[in-house]
Amino acid sequence: MRTYRARMVLVFVVILLAGTGAAPGSGPAAQSVRDPAVNTQGDPLLAPLTGEGGLQIPFLDLQLRGPDGGGEVAFSLQLLLMLAVLSLAPSIIIIATSFLRIAIVLDFVKRALSLQQVPPTQVLMGIALFMTIFIMWPTFTEIHENAYVPLRDGEIGLDTAYSRFEGPIRLFMFRQMQNDARSVELFMRLAALERPETLADVPTYVLVPAFILNELTIAFKIGILLFIPFIVVDMVVASVLMSMGMIMLPPVMISLPFKLILFVLVDGWNLIVLQLVQSFGGY
Repeated sequence: MRTYRARMVLVFVVILLAGTGAAPGSGPAAQSVRDPAVNTQGDPLLAPLTGEGGLQIPFLDLQLRGPDGGGEVAFSLQLLLMLAVLSLAPSIIIIATSFLRIAIVLDFVKRALSLQQVPPTQVLMGIALFMTIFIMWPTFTEIHENAYVPLRDGEIGLDTAYSRFEGPIRLFMFRQMQNDARSVELFMRLAALERPETLADVPTYVLVPAFILNELTIAFKIGILLFIPFIVVDMVVASVLMSMGMIMLPPVMISLPFKLILFVLVDGWNLIVLQLVQSFGGY
């Protein structure tokens, strides 16, 4: 045992002596970095950082200066506005497109089937996103052709591009409320605005919350219709269990397979997707 301890102490002392013998920065690599005269062309690690005069480190220079004219000020403001729009793009996609209605309806389907983790929420949101792209594709195509391409080619300015971008989105939202304009009337009254003569007289800051309220109303109506057949299945299963005296057995455990069988037999996913797409019109 003593011999083993003596060997361990000897090894520890040797390690300490080896560490103190080569001080940091005393090796050939460190010397070549300190001394520009040392040839480092053969070193593949230092070659990209060295040149004819030795070690060369890139220099980054940032300067703040005043604008030369009103054009630069306007360009800076336009750039800030564009960055703000890009940061708000996810919110715009959610509230100004078909995403809101689809996401709520799919969540209602999951709750009506009494499913907890299947399908996951991320999967439902992915389905809602790609269905939104499918439904909004004509609108996005019109925006790309009439707003983005002319702006990229320098044919129009930022103000014109914004109006051309806003037009198709406003038209899509108006089409969803053409049979029920109560939401628009509500927010026009809350904003103390006069009755509009045309659709163009409705401001965008009034149209967007009216569209959101309309989408919530339609989504909840669809959710109620989805819940009715599954509630009937739950009531029948609960009545059968009560009549058989199985009070302690949760009815949800028994009704869940029957609801899934019913949903699969009627081809539920295709029916829901079909009705959702057709509810937006144009298909």
